[in-house]
Amino acid sequence: MMKVVSIVGARPQFVKAAVISRQWKNCPGVEEVLIHTGQHFDDNMSELFFREMSIPQPKYNLGIHTMANQDMVNLMMERLEPVLRAEAPDWVVVFGDTNSTLAGAKTAKKLGIKLAHVEAGLRSFNHLMPEEYNRIHTDRLSDVLFCPTQTAVDNLKREHLDTSKQKIILCGDVMYDAALFYASSARKPQVNLTSDFVLATIHRGESVDNPNILQSIFDALEQIALHRQVIIPLHPRTKAKLLEMNYPFQTSKITFVNPVGYFEMLYLLQHCSLVLTDSGGLQKEAYFFEKKCVTLRNETEWVELVENKVNLLAGTETEQILRCVREMSSLTTTFPKSLYGDGRTACRITAALQEMI
Repeated sequence: MMKVVSIVGARPQFVKAAVISRQWKNCPGVEEVLIHTGQHFDDNMSELFFREMSIPQPKYNLGIHTMANQDMVNLMMERLEPVLRAEAPDWVVVFGDTNSTLAGAKTAKKLGIKLAHVEAGLRSFNHLMPEEYNRIHTDRLSDVLFCPTQTAVDNLKREHLDTSKQKIILCGDVMYDAALFYASSARKPQVNLTSDFVLATIHRGESVDNPNILQSIFDALEQIALHRQVIIPLHPRTKAKLLEMNYPFQTSKITFVNPVGYFEMLYLLQHCSLVLTDSGGLQKEAYFFEKKCVTLRNETEWVELVENKVNLLAGTETEQILRCVREMSSLTTTFPKSLYGDGRTACRITAALQEMI
């Protein structure tokens, strides 16, 4: 019997965990224990995902959220340690680049538990981003590094990780598994949609914590909304910052909706004409459903999307965002196949962990 503890705390991690949990349910030799750190605590951003994706409720919910990055990581480690001691798993599995990822990685290594990092090797090369710090340090601690792309593998090799102690595996992207499996479960949210709407999401710290940057982004969105419907599922963090700025919600041309579940987000992705986002995960999901994307950042971990001209980096200045939207809307785009594997990533991860017990 292989015992695995999966640590999650944010929406993309719930989706990745759901896909892998489905795989492990079909393996009689695997026992999974799910820990939710509480990093995303809003009902529409956590419990809703567990309910609608038929993920077993986490055995543990640490209830940690709304604090500075390092304080959050420290508290997560403090609460994870007794749980991991009690569960004594063969593997701790962490996903992506959140505070939950780093806390799980550091606690596992402190206790001498083997660590697997799903979505390893990604780099934005912006060392001011907390996510970049989290992913680099998690990769250095991990025993096995599951990479979604060859670019991710190459990044790790350039960093001269100790391959005598760490195993690098090119496995594909588990989010592609999820998109294929759950696409038919997409559900329309309760909002009136036009035939040509833009889906936008804004939530990263570097986007929302600086009022000037946030204002610049929303100035662009308001101008786009004069001509096309702009739908924004509004992240609680972003909403709080906009309220602090006295954002004129009452007169806004943007269609704001509450945070949506994964199936509703799938529907919006399937039916939109363009995606505007600062999210790493949504850039890929736009590609999965052959939607053009403009990324509201100066860099991306998913460089192959930019190289294949299905994604444009716009930064955060109003005029540059508008220019990129016009450019992307006018492009005739071909979406290359198999950038992120064949949809069997979860199978490869399961097999690799069982082999290394």
